[in-house]
Amino acid sequence: MTDAKPRIVVGVDGSPGSRAALRWALRYAELSDGDVTALIASGPPVFIDLAVPMPGDDAADRADRELHEAVEETTALLGSDVHVNRVVVQDHPARALVDEARGADLLVVGHRGRGGFVGAVLGSVSRHCVNHASCSVVVVRRPHEDGH
Repeated sequence: MTDAKPRIVVGVDGSPGSRAALRWALRYAELSDGDVTALIASGPPVFIDLAVPMPGDDAADRADRELHEAVEETTALLGSDVHVNRVVVQDHPARALVDEARGADLLVVGHRGRGGFVGAVLGSVSRHCVNHASCSVVVVRRPHEDGH
């Protein structure tokens, strides 16, 4: 056993599932005295971004704002004082999460299921992480709208 703090990587994309994953990761970090790295991946610009550019607003800026907002709101909601390292990358989310999780103790991702049969299977990002991460992976289901 080492004295190193557990390193927890969590994927954030602004969805309710990723917010639930961030809450889970922060609570786990508090219990384990771990360090959290929150990662958001902004993939290559899509065609519409190229066709209708917004002055001073690109995918990386939007991703950075989304990550900042998610971390600030979630830490405030939980009253958490866990320090969160924020990482913004321009890559496919699944690849970016697996890369960032190298050497980590745990990777936490949200489940974005749409309910019914579709909701019973993992999404493409979470499935890729479960199959390819070099550490343990936790897939957090977001609470249903009725709180269950």
